[in-house]
Amino acid sequence: MAHAILIVDDDLAIKESVEEYLKLLAYEVKSAENAHEAIEILKSFPAEVVLTDIMMQGMDGLELTRIIKDDNDVDVMVMTGYSADYSYEEAIKAGASDFIFKPFRFEELDLRIKRVLREAAFKKERAKLLAEMEQLAITDALTGLYNSRQFFHQIKQEIQRYARYSRSLSLLILDIDFFKKYNDTWGHMEGDKVLMGIGRIIKSCMRSMDTAYRYGGEEFAVILPETGLKKACVVGARIKDNIAKELFTPEPGTTQSVTISIGASQLHDGEDFTSFIKRTDKALYKSKETGRNKLTYSD
Repeated sequence: MAHAILIVDDDLAIKESVEEYLKLLAYEVKSAENAHEAIEILKSFPAEVVLTDIMMQGMDGLELTRIIKDDNDVDVMVMTGYSADYSYEEAIKAGASDFIFKPFRFEELDLRIKRVLREAAFKKERAKLLAEMEQLAITDALTGLYNSRQFFHQIKQEIQRYARYSRSLSLLILDIDFFKKYNDTWGHMEGDKVLMGIGRIIKSCMRSMDTAYRYGGEEFAVILPETGLKKACVVGARIKDNIAKELFTPEPGTTQSVTISIGASQLHDGEDFTSFIKRTDKALYKSKETGRNKLTYSD
């Protein structure tokens, strides 16, 4: 796909000659005679590079550069004559990616544009890689749910939000019943398939505002913002019932189901995250002690 370039220059001879040359090189090119026209064109034209003169009637090229960099992820190259009272430092400070003196050879302009495009592609690739690394740092690789590190970060954030806005906050902690026996019987690879399946079911049962976590080995947690205990129990019961219906095939011709026990609680006024989690854990262990495959809530 052709790279898109916008030329901004009130010298028609330069603007038209540069435009013609860049089109011959298979760039997608548009041009403007002043900064205000350029701003309008950028609303609908996805330019990757803006090539602008500095000395123009009305708004100059440096002010145009500042406006573009404030609102768009677009690289700007500025052009100026040798006698102009502007420096490379001023252009870079305004946000420009490069600075070229008139008169210039078209071949030099093309090389500079290609360098700016290469650097832009590198920055985008690096930003994408960093975003992926950040996501990996907070995600459990097996289930695709957030990990325990992110759970503790998020629950603290939600408690702070509760303190500001006094909106309900509830928590579910879930544990697979007899999971050690399942692993001992069918092996850890089959156990991993159960963990992945449960992660998928939990995600399918949540509302858009809820977030799910692999809290421990076979423990999961769901944070439910702006949710009272009654609604949290409805979500928990839906998760529990859907997991109980799921059939796993640890070996050909054999199907197995698993169940989970759940603890649920709603944040109390003035309660910190440690107490909130402990109360929910106690409710979970009450579910375990009183028969499993059930949900117990803490008032």
